[in-house]
Amino acid sequence: MRRDAGGGEAGGAQVSSTPSLKGAALGRRIGIGLMYGLWKPRVLGAWRVPASGPVILAVNHAHNIDGPMVMGTAPRPLHFLIKKEAYVGPLGPFLDGIGQVKVDRTGADRGAISKALAVLDNGGALGIFPEGTRGEGDFASLRAGLAYFAVRSGAPVVPVAVLGSTERRGRLVRGLPPFKSRVDVVFGSAFDAGDGTGRRTRTALDEATVRIQSRLTAHLADAKRLTGR
Repeated sequence: MRRDAGGGEAGGAQVSSTPSLKGAALGRRIGIGLMYGLWKPRVLGAWRVPASGPVILAVNHAHNIDGPMVMGTAPRPLHFLIKKEAYVGPLGPFLDGIGQVKVDRTGADRGAISKALAVLDNGGALGIFPEGTRGEGDFASLRAGLAYFAVRSGAPVVPVAVLGSTERRGRLVRGLPPFKSRVDVVFGSAFDAGDGTGRRTRTALDEATVRIQSRLTAHLADAKRLTGR
């Protein structure tokens, strides 16, 4: 029996189908075209992302382009956990088609949990905004979901800092960074979130969350020093 991200038992949940890897690969190609076509991404440390096997990319989140930017600059196709509110109109089928995972943030979404774990169990790459929603992008407030997925799957966590997406507003589209402006994407070193015991108790997850926050915050500070942001 498995525990859900909120600590409750999820033994009765039906395992959902794995998000499409081909779809995620298509999403990566679209991300490459859009991000490099509209802006000037500077990518640092992409070699730190394991070339194969399960991995979780933990991304700071200050702007709506942060997810697509990482999808277009990461060396592997990504399955991002995306809030259900983004699945409006034709965008919903599109996000499903490129292998993303819709999540209901109002509770423990067992369907999303099953799909995310299936991605990792099959050796895929899962993208998560550990702050849960768009904010300052400083990793100041982390939810327990990232710790659960990392401890449950044993997948290493790679911190990712997106810098420059909120520095200035574009003149043509005020809600976006200026077209052809530089956006830095800095990948950090992979680390294990667990303590090596395999425990998945509430205490173990709380400890893992503290451990993750420390590593993500340190990576963000290093990324700012490295890029001068």
